[in-house]
Amino acid sequence: MATKTAKPDDIDDSSAPLISHLAELRKRLIWSVLAFVIAMVLCYFVWNPIFDFLTQPICYALEKRGQTCGLILLKLQEGFFVAMRIAFFGGFVLAFPVVGYQLWRFVAPGLYRSEKNALLPFLIASPVMFIIGAGFAYYIILPWAFDFFLGFQQGPLGLPSDAAGTATHAVGTAAPAAGHATPAAPNQPWAGIVFQGSVEEYLTLTTKFILAFGLSFQLPVALTLMGKAGLVSAEGLASVRRYAIIVILVLAAMVTPPDVISQIVLFSVIYGLYEISIILVRRIERKRALEEQNADE
Repeated sequence: MATKTAKPDDIDDSSAPLISHLAELRKRLIWSVLAFVIAMVLCYFVWNPIFDFLTQPICYALEKRGQTCGLILLKLQEGFFVAMRIAFFGGFVLAFPVVGYQLWRFVAPGLYRSEKNALLPFLIASPVMFIIGAGFAYYIILPWAFDFFLGFQQGPLGLPSDAAGTATHAVGTAAPAAGHATPAAPNQPWAGIVFQGSVEEYLTLTTKFILAFGLSFQLPVALTLMGKAGLVSAEGLASVRRYAIIVILVLAAMVTPPDVISQIVLFSVIYGLYEISIILVRRIERKRALEEQNADE
């Protein structure tokens, strides 16, 4: 088998002492934190439009039922914490490309040019896959989940319109005599069940879904990159499939609300991405074997 030796100019100078590498790491961390803080401050000043955007799935589900879209504040300080949560969430999303670029700037000097060319597509694919996962959660999963959970309402809460009109005209008249019960309105439910969601609870649920799916869509990128580096193989990933299922179930239970439907949906998505990762790693192995065979010839 032919061996491939690196030319002197194929790799950047990486003979700097340890203190220089630590200084470079400190510099990249400072830029990453600074980007996150700036993005967080910007999102704090525009948290209202961001919140309006995040509430569109629940508003659409309520509008289908003829209900008004409104969330309530259960605690005095809840509004402030909602604004801070939106700022933190928006800061993380906006700073994600900057953090990835700083990571690239830190590791790039120690890579061969061929390794840089191999790693660059993964750095581009990572934010793209995050956006795809977040969009999948926002436009598909959340509307479906809210429509399903709102289907358990029963109501309306309060008296029907005819009973309310009767009660209004009866104001000022004498109360019914003792022993004479007021007849119940027709088809009047015994109890009304109407959604009156908390702002903070809804925001926590929505951001959890978006982040969970966005990060889950990084699985093919991470496993394919590890396969490219030779750290994992398609056969190895397939052999530990039963253990991967258990790990995925645990992760789905940890990052989603405590209901079975959400956990099953997230588990199905992550497991599907795991199987796709096996296919991608297998393609990389076939391509590598073909290249080695051509090099031998």
